[in-house]
Amino acid sequence: MLSLFLLYRTNLKYRSTLSLFIFFLLGLILYILGMDLIAEWGLSIETKIILNRILLLFIILGAVISVKLFKQRVNFFTKMPDWNGEIVFPHHTIKTLTFLMFGLLGSTTILLPLLFIENTSFTRSLLVFALIFSLFNAVLEELLWRGILLSFLREYTSTFYAFLITSVGFGLLHLSIGIPLIMSILFSFGGLFYAFVVLKTNSIYPAIVFHFVINIGMVLNGWIM
Repeated sequence: MLSLFLLYRTNLKYRSTLSLFIFFLLGLILYILGMDLIAEWGLSIETKIILNRILLLFIILGAVISVKLFKQRVNFFTKMPDWNGEIVFPHHTIKTLTFLMFGLLGSTTILLPLLFIENTSFTRSLLVFALIFSLFNAVLEELLWRGILLSFLREYTSTFYAFLITSVGFGLLHLSIGIPLIMSILFSFGGLFYAFVVLKTNSIYPAIVFHFVINIGMVLNGWIM
């Protein structure tokens, strides 16, 4: 925080970007303090996990405050995809709808391990938890990392920097909820995928859907609790 503040005072060119990181860290501090507070409450593990995801609003709020203070332009990627458009790759193009169908199909592969588990049964409470957790987690994480940070950094730094920083940060933030380092690094590759989808479709909504499906699979596979 001190290093960022000193840079903020001396670097006029990237002051708005430095402010974003400072307010991100302030939100992160509140997020961690909130987690510590919730850990002391006599709540079920499911409730604590969902509240943990809701605490992401502190980080989102910090980022939004920074953007508003500098009156920066952030589009949040809130437009719907152009379903009839095309996704351009270096040597070929593909219809947007076809691209998204392949992405959705790839996301559902996380459900394949369930086919090899004997006597698989899901209680109603587990299914409700899976839906609530996945909805909060997918929407809030995508809003933070792709809607705000990717959009802002792409506009005021570079696409490559925004793509890399938000993807790595997305993965490493999972360390704060007890995910091992190796797994958190693997999550960064997931961040690369979501960022790629958002940049190619110019929309956050497909990434939210893919993220939601993957979270459902993680809960049903027992990887969350």
